[in-house]
Amino acid sequence: MTHTIDDALLTKWIEAYVHAWSTNDPDDIAALFSAAAEYHETPYETAWIGRDAIVAGWRSRWPWQSGGWTFEWTIASMSPGRATVTGLGRYRELGDFDNVWTLEFDDDGLCSRFHMLNEQSA
Repeated sequence: MTHTIDDALLTKWIEAYVHAWSTNDPDDIAALFSAAAEYHETPYETAWIGRDAIVAGWRSRWPWQSGGWTFEWTIASMSPGRATVTGLGRYRELGDFDNVWTLEFDDDGLCSRFHMLNEQSA
């Protein structure tokens, strides 16, 4: 069974994600994902399986934020337990990255599968 997600809950989850990206706090990161969650990113070969691996992988990217960043996002679609989000990450030192997130949520409203298409903008 999957969690019924609505606009308010998804917005709260995305805001918590952005907050966790800004703090790099392991508890903030862990609070987003189920224990057995999967985190995938393409075209990069990111495949973090399990909450602990997600926290460790995420924290390893902390230097990316060192020069400052912003993230703009829009909910593209929602269905029971799933959502798609589009976004633009702007990193002062790395450039701009277009994102498409495909999210799946468990019964507790935690993300059980996160897939991000993350490509540097032209």
